[in-house]
Amino acid sequence: MTGISEGTHPVLLIATWRANEIVRSSFIKHDSLGTSELALGTPGPSSWTFDNSHTTCSSTDSRWNAENRRQTRFNVLITSFNSQPDMPIPLPPRPADAHKGTFGRILIIAGSPGMSGAACLSGTAALRSGSGLVTVAVPRSIQSVVAAFEPSYMTVGLACGADEQLQVTRNEELGRLLAQHFAGRDAVAIGPGLGRCSGAVQLVRTALQQVEVPLVIDADALNIVATDDISLEREAATILTPHPGEFARLLKRTADEVNSQREKLAREFARSHGVIVVLKGHRTLTTDGSRLVQNQTGNSGMATAGSGDVLTGIIASLCGQGLDPFSAAVVGVQSHGLAGDLCAAATSGRGMIASDLLAWLPNAWSELEA
Repeated sequence: MTGISEGTHPVLLIATWRANEIVRSSFIKHDSLGTSELALGTPGPSSWTFDNSHTTCSSTDSRWNAENRRQTRFNVLITSFNSQPDMPIPLPPRPADAHKGTFGRILIIAGSPGMSGAACLSGTAALRSGSGLVTVAVPRSIQSVVAAFEPSYMTVGLACGADEQLQVTRNEELGRLLAQHFAGRDAVAIGPGLGRCSGAVQLVRTALQQVEVPLVIDADALNIVATDDISLEREAATILTPHPGEFARLLKRTADEVNSQREKLAREFARSHGVIVVLKGHRTLTTDGSRLVQNQTGNSGMATAGSGDVLTGIIASLCGQGLDPFSAAVVGVQSHGLAGDLCAAATSGRGMIASDLLAWLPNAWSELEA
C-alpha cells in the first residue's frame, strides 16, 4: 500500500479503471442513505492510499449537491492493466514569479453580425479561467462591440464584405492572416457564433490545416466541418465540443440516435478521427476513444444560449496553460458545470443566463483549488 501526499499544486482527483478497452474516470459516491452513483468531483483529502486494485479516500465535502449539502463519503475502485493508476490531474500552477505570458496566449476566432455575444462570452471565459493573454478575432463589422464588452482581452478585426460577413478572397490572403495574427499562440478556439458564410468556411479549413497548437472546435465550425466534409486530421490535438444536434450532423445521423448511444458513438468517433470529443448535455461525456469521463456537475439552468461558448473559452484557456488536452477538456467541463451549480444555489437556475457563468467561474476555481 502506497501513500500519495497532496503536492503544492491544487489537484482535481480522478481515478481510472480499464475494461474492454474503455477507461472510465469517476468517483463512486455513497451518501448517507446508502445509495450510490458514478460521480466526478473534487474531494480534498490530505493523502490517498492505494494498491493496484483498490483506492479509498474520505472527505467531508458539501460541493456534490448544492441543494442538499451533507456529509459524503467517497470510495474509488480501481482495476488497471498498469501498475500505477492515472491520478491525480493537477490544475495549472500559478507560480509567484509568473508573468502574463506564463499563463498562455489564447486566440478565439468567433462571432458574426448578430452573434457578437458568442465571441464576448468565449473570450471572457478564457480570461476567467486563468489565461494571461487572450485575443478575440472577429469580423471587423462587430469588432467595436466585442471590444467594448471586456477591456481585458485584445481584438483583431477580420476583413468583411459589403454584407458585413467574413470575406476571404484568396487562400494566400488567409495564410498571411494566420501567420500575422495567429502565430505564437498556445491554444486556439474557433466556431462560437462564427456563421457559415464562405469566408467562415475558408477560415475553418485553413485553421485545421495550419494551426499547430491544440485547437478547440465548436458551434458553427463543427457545422462547417460536417457540411463541407473538412478533414480533422492534423498533428496537434483537436477537441470537438458538440451538442447532440451538432454531433448528429458530424455523424450523418439523427439527434435521437446520438442520444440513445452517447457513449458508444462518442468513443467511436474520437477513436476513428484521432480527436477528443466533448459531447455536451446532461452528464457531458469526454472521450479520446480510449478514456471516457462522465461529468456530474451542472444543472438545467445552463440549458441557455451562450453556455457552450463559455465552455469553449474555458477549455482553450486550460490547454494554453499547459494542461494536456484531454485533461483540459475534463477539467473544463467540470469547472463549467460547477460554476453553474454555484450560481443556481445562490440565485436561481430558472433565471440563469450564460454571462452569469462568467461571474461564478472564479468561485468555481476557488472550490477546485481548496
